[in-house]
Amino acid sequence: MQKRCSCGDVMPMKLRTVIYSNKVEIDNVPIYSCPSCNRSEVFPEVKPDLTGLIGKLGAQPVKQTFLFNEWNEWAKLLVEAYYEHKHSDPAFVRRMTEERIDMLLDLLSVAQASGDEEWTAEIHKRLTQLSRSMLQYG
Repeated sequence: MQKRCSCGDVMPMKLRTVIYSNKVEIDNVPIYSCPSCNRSEVFPEVKPDLTGLIGKLGAQPVKQTFLFNEWNEWAKLLVEAYYEHKHSDPAFVRRMTEERIDMLLDLLSVAQASGDEEWTAEIHKRLTQLSRSMLQYG
């Protein structure tokens, strides 16, 4: 996954660490990075979840580390693809995403049948995170 940088070079997507307020490390954030001009850009589809996490930390956070892949389903999938399966091929990631969506839809049926509203809401959130990435980069 990549995009064109304003300098004209190709920006590959990598999983990087974002530092917030010089105290909080947020690991495994999908970010486009330009090798030529060093410009970086957070993957647009995860930006709402990243800003939501930062918002929860407040203006004066304590020193800590977060794994973004525990907050965002798309980042979780990318960590699995890159680190566990050693694949960065967009077709492989798309296939993994489709399989995860199918699994989550099955879980959604179970959650709804059980009447567990919290579980249902969590699955909806995860499906939304994946669908945002599929619409843009699928």
